[in-house]
Amino acid sequence: METIKLNIDKTLGFVSKEKINAYATQTAAANKMLHDATGKGNDFLGWLNLPSSITSEFLNDIQATANFLRSKCEVVVIAGIGGSYLAAKSVIEALSNSFDWLQKERTSPVIVYAGHNISEDYLAELTDFLKGKAFGIINISKSGTTTETALAFRLLKTMLENQVGKAEAKNRIVAVTDAERGALRTLANLEGYKTYVIPDNVGGRYSVLTPVGLLPIAVAGHDIHQFVAGALAMESICGLNTPFEANPAAVYAATRNELYKSGKKIEILVNYHPKLHFIAEWWKQLYGESEGKDNLGIFPAAVDLTTDLHSMGQWIQEGERIIFETVLTIGSANREVVIPSDEANLDGLNFLAGKRVDYVNKMAELGTQIAHVDGNVPNLKIEIPALNEYYIGQLLYMFEKACGISGYVLGVNPFDQPGVEAYKKNMFALLEKPGFEKETEAIKARL
Repeated sequence: METIKLNIDKTLGFVSKEKINAYATQTAAANKMLHDATGKGNDFLGWLNLPSSITSEFLNDIQATANFLRSKCEVVVIAGIGGSYLAAKSVIEALSNSFDWLQKERTSPVIVYAGHNISEDYLAELTDFLKGKAFGIINISKSGTTTETALAFRLLKTMLENQVGKAEAKNRIVAVTDAERGALRTLANLEGYKTYVIPDNVGGRYSVLTPVGLLPIAVAGHDIHQFVAGALAMESICGLNTPFEANPAAVYAATRNELYKSGKKIEILVNYHPKLHFIAEWWKQLYGESEGKDNLGIFPAAVDLTTDLHSMGQWIQEGERIIFETVLTIGSANREVVIPSDEANLDGLNFLAGKRVDYVNKMAELGTQIAHVDGNVPNLKIEIPALNEYYIGQLLYMFEKACGISGYVLGVNPFDQPGVEAYKKNMFALLEKPGFEKETEAIKARL
């Protein structure tokens, strides 16, 4: 099998190869810190060797649960937020037919999402959609008390129990949660839900290779064995014994840090395939939450091209020169569409007749890359041979490994997120949650 490849040639007019290669010692030390668990956040390194530690028996058990839900449910709701939602959605959206949810004859349940916002309209529309449908719930929360997810699950659980009765409802609910502690673990034990464990040493944004990602991906009908196999291949490629220039995680970490030092403060993840939109959303959380602290960190942004060339293209081409791009490119399309000839040729496109749409897309990609580099925007390129489970597994693991290395090179703890708690404290104070009386008094005085 091929592997994804990183190409940094179009950054070398902005930073030198010598300066990037000078990171070899630093990235090797960071990689060793990860494997020796001697760096900051070393109690959250359980993701590091997940691909090589996942057994076929474990995957088969997840597949059996997925098959049960697939047999019982025409809709499965994934309740989670952050990595507990993006992990699954990024892979499912990348691998699914773009119009699958509209098909009347289906082989897999419709996958929908809840618990990732606090929109009353969204929840009302979701419950309207679920009325009269056979549905199940995968509730993903380590604590079981995250406001967005807990609120949605309370509503969905009540609706499911009212629809099919408590005895049947418990068979259609799976809890992915802490091994021993928390509200969801307590409820799952009381109700008898099938459960899977989120390991204590794996943070949400690094959890795609745990049941957080694997179970929903399997329910959606995708091959989790191949997904893990791709991640396993990349685990080896990014290992301790791989030379710097052959380790895409190390080279990616080095290049982006050198560009950051040169004044490039924003990284835009670019795709030319709409199925990759939620891969970018997952990547934004991974890098934003891992590196954005201590008043440091590259700001992660994303665009879907060529669509966003008609909205963000002007700014990327000629706005403030503080950006660089990392382009995800797909080697070959999974389907084939040939452009027909038209006798009237009013649109002037007969010069493309007989060519595949993917050829036009690739020329748009190349032309845009040249234009942006000419406009002083450095470009990295990640070449993905094809859009399938194996290569998506490679890509996500590479990004995870690179993020750990990059965070250590930057000098931050890439495995905590202290800033996330600030909004929660204010929200609980404003809601007058018991135990927040002093905070409620203080914030009301400010208002």
